[in-house]
Amino acid sequence: MLSPQETLDTYYLEARRDLLEIAAFLDRYDRAAERVGGKADDESKRDSLLEALSLLAQSEHPKANRAEQLLEHFAKIK
Repeated sequence: MLSPQETLDTYYLEARRDLLEIAAFLDRYDRAAERVGGKADDESKRDSLLEALSLLAQSEHPKANRAEQLLEHFAKIK
Protein backbone atom coordinates (compact mmCIF):
# COMPACT_ATOMS: atom_id res chain seq x y z
CA MET A 1 0.00 0.00 0.00
CA LEU A 2 1.38 3.38 -0.97
CA SER A 3 1.26 6.37 1.34
CA PRO A 4 -0.63 9.45 0.16
CA GLN A 5 2.67 11.14 -0.79
CA GLU A 6 3.93 8.04 -2.60
CA THR A 7 0.64 7.87 -4.51
CA LEU A 8 1.06 11.49 -5.65
CA ASP A 9 4.70 10.96 -6.55
CA THR A 10 3.96 7.75 -8.47
CA TYR A 11 0.89 8.77 -10.47
CA TYR A 12 1.02 12.56 -10.83
CA LEU A 13 2.81 12.70 -14.18
CA GLU A 14 0.50 10.09 -15.73
CA ALA A 15 -2.59 11.96 -14.54
CA ARG A 16 -1.19 15.27 -15.76
CA ARG A 17 -0.46 13.73 -19.18
CA ASP A 18 -4.02 12.41 -19.42
CA LEU A 19 -5.50 15.81 -18.55
CA LEU A 20 -3.29 17.47 -21.17
CA GLU A 21 -4.56 14.96 -23.74
CA ILE A 22 -8.16 15.86 -22.88
CA ALA A 23 -7.34 19.56 -23.17
CA ALA A 24 -5.74 18.94 -26.57
CA PHE A 25 -8.80 16.98 -27.72
CA LEU A 26 -11.12 19.84 -26.70
CA ASP A 27 -8.85 22.36 -28.45
CA ARG A 28 -8.89 20.25 -31.64
CA TYR A 29 -12.68 20.12 -31.48
CA ASP A 30 -12.95 23.89 -30.98
CA ARG A 31 -10.61 24.58 -33.91
CA ALA A 32 -12.58 22.20 -36.13
CA ALA A 33 -15.82 23.95 -35.14
CA GLU A 34 -14.28 27.35 -35.94
CA ARG A 35 -12.95 26.10 -39.26
CA VAL A 36 -16.34 24.85 -40.49
CA GLY A 37 -18.31 27.62 -38.81
CA GLY A 38 -20.39 25.39 -36.58
CA LYS A 39 -20.49 22.68 -33.98
CA ALA A 40 -21.12 18.96 -34.36
CA ASP A 41 -24.71 17.91 -34.90
CA ASP A 42 -24.48 15.78 -31.75
CA GLU A 43 -22.21 17.15 -29.01
CA SER A 44 -23.26 14.59 -26.40
CA LYS A 45 -19.80 12.95 -26.30
CA ARG A 46 -18.08 16.31 -25.80
CA ASP A 47 -20.62 17.31 -23.19
CA SER A 48 -20.16 13.96 -21.46
CA LEU A 49 -16.42 14.55 -21.12
CA LEU A 50 -17.01 18.03 -19.71
CA GLU A 51 -19.51 16.60 -17.20
CA ALA A 52 -16.99 13.93 -16.22
CA LEU A 53 -14.36 16.59 -15.59
CA SER A 54 -16.86 18.42 -13.42
CA LEU A 55 -17.43 15.25 -11.40
CA LEU A 56 -13.69 14.90 -10.89
CA ALA A 57 -13.33 18.55 -9.88
CA GLN A 58 -15.52 18.08 -6.80
CA SER A 59 -13.23 18.19 -3.78
CA GLU A 60 -15.20 15.73 -1.66
CA HIS A 61 -16.13 12.27 -2.90
CA PRO A 62 -17.86 9.71 -0.69
CA LYS A 63 -15.80 6.56 -0.31
CA ALA A 64 -13.32 7.75 -2.98
CA ASN A 65 -15.35 6.15 -5.76
CA ARG A 66 -14.56 8.53 -8.63
CA ALA A 67 -13.75 5.73 -11.08
CA GLU A 68 -17.06 4.03 -10.31
CA GLN A 69 -18.93 7.31 -10.76
CA LEU A 70 -17.28 7.85 -14.14
CA LEU A 71 -18.06 4.31 -15.27
CA GLU A 72 -21.71 4.86 -14.39
CA HIS A 73 -21.67 8.25 -16.11
CA PHE A 74 -20.17 6.90 -19.35
CA ALA A 75 -22.50 3.88 -19.33
CA LYS A 76 -25.38 6.31 -19.93
CA ILE A 77 -23.79 7.70 -23.12
CA LYS A 78 -24.95 6.29 -26.43
